[in-house]
Amino acid sequence: MAGRNHLYVPGPTNTPDSILQAMHVSMEDHRSPIFPELVKPVLEDLKKIFQTEKGTAFAFPATGTAGWEVALTNTLSRGDKVLSYRFGQFSHLWIDMAKRLGLDVEYTEVPWGEGVPLDALQARLAQDSNHEIKALLITHNETATGVTSDLAGVRKALDATSHPAMFYVDGVSSIASLDFRMDEWGIDAAVSGSQKGFMMPAGLALLAFSEKALAARETAQCTRGFLDLNDHLMHNPGGYFPYTPSTPMLYGLRESIRLLLEEGLDNVFARHQRLAEGVRQAVAAWGLTLCAKEPKWYSNSVSAVMVPEGVSAQDIIMTAFNKYNLSLGGGLSEVAGKLFRIGHLGDLNELSLVSALAGVEMALRDNGVNIEAGSGVGAACEYWRKTG
Repeated sequence: MAGRNHLYVPGPTNTPDSILQAMHVSMEDHRSPIFPELVKPVLEDLKKIFQTEKGTAFAFPATGTAGWEVALTNTLSRGDKVLSYRFGQFSHLWIDMAKRLGLDVEYTEVPWGEGVPLDALQARLAQDSNHEIKALLITHNETATGVTSDLAGVRKALDATSHPAMFYVDGVSSIASLDFRMDEWGIDAAVSGSQKGFMMPAGLALLAFSEKALAARETAQCTRGFLDLNDHLMHNPGGYFPYTPSTPMLYGLRESIRLLLEEGLDNVFARHQRLAEGVRQAVAAWGLTLCAKEPKWYSNSVSAVMVPEGVSAQDIIMTAFNKYNLSLGGGLSEVAGKLFRIGHLGDLNELSLVSALAGVEMALRDNGVNIEAGSGVGAACEYWRKTG
C-alpha cells in the first residue's frame, strides 16, 4: 500500500527521525574508557524525566514487564503482602506477576473504566494497623481502558494513615507523556519503557528507585539473577553495565531525553493534554463514549472508544488497517471487541493526529456506524484551532 502506515496504537509509538539517526551507530567497545561519557549523563538526565533528584535511575535491556519484575524482586520477599487494584489488562498482569513471584497479593476488582478508589484505599490502609501491607502496586495509566489514576491522591492516603508501605507505580504509558513527580509524590519504584512516551523502539525497561526502596534490597529475598539491581549499582556509577548493553538503544535514549528536555516537560504534558482533548471532542461529536466513565479518569495518552451495541470493534480495527493503513489498538480481555483505542502520545501534533481521526471516521462509516462524515475531525480541528 502506498504511503506510510499511520501508527496510532498506544505503543509502540512513532519514532522521531533524530532518534532513529542517533541509533544508527557502529558497534563499539562497551568496556572502553570513553563509554562512560555516554552512560553516566544518560542515567543522570533520565532522573529529570522521572522528576527525581533523590532517586536512582536504571536502564535494563528489557521491557516494561521486566521492569515490574525488577521492582518487585529487588525489594520484597516471598510471602510479603502487597495491595493493588485490578481495573484493566495491565493492572491485571502486574498482579498476576506478583502472584507468580510468591507474593501475597491482595487486590480489589474495580469496574473497568475507573481507576484507583482513593477512599477505599485510605480505609484499607487505616485498617492495616500492624502494617502487614509492604507495598502498593499502582498502575498510573491503564492503557487497556484509557484511565489515569491520581498518584498524588495515593500519596495523600498513605500520609493520612501514616502507613509505611512502599509506593510502586507502573508508569509505562504515562512517564514522559503525563505529569509524573516521583519525589513530590513519594514514589519508591517507578517503571517505564522505551516504546511509548520516550518515542523509541521497545527494548529498554527504564526505572527509578527511591532511597527507601534501594535500602529494602538488604532484606529482599526474592530470587533474581539478570534483573538484580545490585549488579547495576556496582557498575553504573562508573559508567558501565554488568553485561553487554544495547548501545544503539542508549544513544537513542540520549536523543529522546534531549528532545523531551528541549521541549520542556511542562510543555510536553500540556501538548498531550490538548491533543487528547481534541480526540475527546471528536468522540463526543461522533455520539460515542469513552471507556473511562468520568472526566477525572480521562487519559491524555490513550482514548479507549466504545462501539455501539451490535458493532464489532475488531471489524473497525481491521477495516482501518486493511483499507486505510491505520493502526489502532484493540480491546483486551474483558473489553475485547467492545472498544478500539487511539494512542495519542509521543511524537505527534495536531495534523498527524487528525489523520487518525479521519481514518477512524471512514472505518466507522464502513462498518455501519451512523456518524456524520467530518463531524469528529471538525470538532477536533475547531478545538485545536481555538486553543493553539
